[in-house]
Amino acid sequence: MAASAQTKIPEAAAAGTADAVGPETAAKLRTVEKRLEQLGSLMVAYSGGVDSAFLAATAHRVLGERMLAVLADSPSLARRDMEQARAFAESIGMPLQVVATEELDREEYARNDANRCFHCKDELFAVMEKLGKKLGFAHIAYGMNSDDTRDFRPGQRAAEQHAVLAPLAEAGLTKMAVRALAKAAGYPVWDRPAAPCLSSRVEYGRTVTREVLEQVERGEESLRRLGFRELRVRHHGELARVEIARNELPRALTMEMMDAITAALKLAGFKYVTLDCQGFRSGAMNAVLPADVLARRGA
Repeated sequence: MAASAQTKIPEAAAAGTADAVGPETAAKLRTVEKRLEQLGSLMVAYSGGVDSAFLAATAHRVLGERMLAVLADSPSLARRDMEQARAFAESIGMPLQVVATEELDREEYARNDANRCFHCKDELFAVMEKLGKKLGFAHIAYGMNSDDTRDFRPGQRAAEQHAVLAPLAEAGLTKMAVRALAKAAGYPVWDRPAAPCLSSRVEYGRTVTREVLEQVERGEESLRRLGFRELRVRHHGELARVEIARNELPRALTMEMMDAITAALKLAGFKYVTLDCQGFRSGAMNAVLPADVLARRGA
């Protein structure tokens, strides 16, 4: 949908949105809506990704000005993602507040072990709790879906400790269902590739610094300028390991494009560049974690 055509989804359209996705998903959407209505007021941890954007937009539709989307501005958030998150909120007239988070100043976050995501979410939710007390919001929610409960996500433990709600997961909405609902609602984020924080690209054990994150961001932007859509630049020190979605890999596997990718990543500051033959996959860095760590998932 073009930016000029993006408008707030009216109440009448909500029923049509539900009808377009089938009775089971429609019922789950109604469960989310009822849950939000019961809360009365709500702050949503908002990143601009499809899950948090759909949850925030739904909360806005249900609660109006009694909701607030909170966007964390930190070095781990790519400027591209920041701009897209702002643009979507503006396009539907959703209340938005940008807050600064300082997780990079936490030693336990910067050292980048398997619990890095816990410390990131712990910082965010602590900042949101203070904001909620100031503005009179009693509840916080985030965009975890039911698929996320089966993945290794230490941030879920931080959510539990801060009593942060997960209405999408509680209703049993999967990632696919959220995308379908967002598409039916006309939200342009419905097919946006997953965009976790830039720190997720850095190999475990390598210190996360502003310089490292900026290097990753420059590298990924250069690949987008080459026409690739779903990708990761994994930071292994002097080596950049490039993951590109499998359906886009054939285009990458020409001598001309490999030369262009190499030149772009070296310009971003990497000394060596390798193209991962498995292609893009979410959570690739977690493959090195011990089985007992992965078994804990969000616990």
